[in-house]
Amino acid sequence: MFTGIIENTGIVESISQSGTNRIFHIKSAIASELNVGESVAHNGVCLTVEPEEGLKEAYRVTAIAETLEKTAIGSLLVGSKINLERALRADGRLDGHFVQGHVDAVGEVDAVLPRDGSTEYWIRYPERHASLLVPQGSICVNGISLTVSGLRENLFAVNIIPHTASITDAGTWQKGTQVNLEFDILGKYILRFLEKRESIR
Repeated sequence: MFTGIIENTGIVESISQSGTNRIFHIKSAIASELNVGESVAHNGVCLTVEPEEGLKEAYRVTAIAETLEKTAIGSLLVGSKINLERALRADGRLDGHFVQGHVDAVGEVDAVLPRDGSTEYWIRYPERHASLLVPQGSICVNGISLTVSGLRENLFAVNIIPHTASITDAGTWQKGTQVNLEFDILGKYILRFLEKRESIR
């Protein structure tokens, strides 16, 4: 379980292929604090930390074929900036919202608009998820807990302040950038309940 509050960022140092799996070698200031087997959200995708021989400032994670197919993690390149968040501690503060690290869909940045004190991003998403978005509701974009500031057909908006842009990968987003989307888990459970109730009437 995560919160969508980015703890640090990493840089993809190298990428290798192992069968249908893709191995990412990540350099980050928190690498030395991680334990092998620990779950860490990488741009909102929960991946398991693996040992990296001889380097305390780096570690590796493996994305299987299904993860590559269903998320935007496969679009990462050497040098890409990546958002990192370790799992929520039982005694930790919940500053964002409940995030599982299970990506629901891949979105695409449709427009980047400068606003007074922030940048507004309009993101296109699959129509089947429309019922999971509400104005001022929570949405996780590339692992970042954000508030939905606008809704149009198959599009939603979020506003990024300069601080968030500087400490996450959001400052690199541009038109066409693919991003991982995880919709609010509470909304998903409510929708599931209503669908099941309707089906037995």
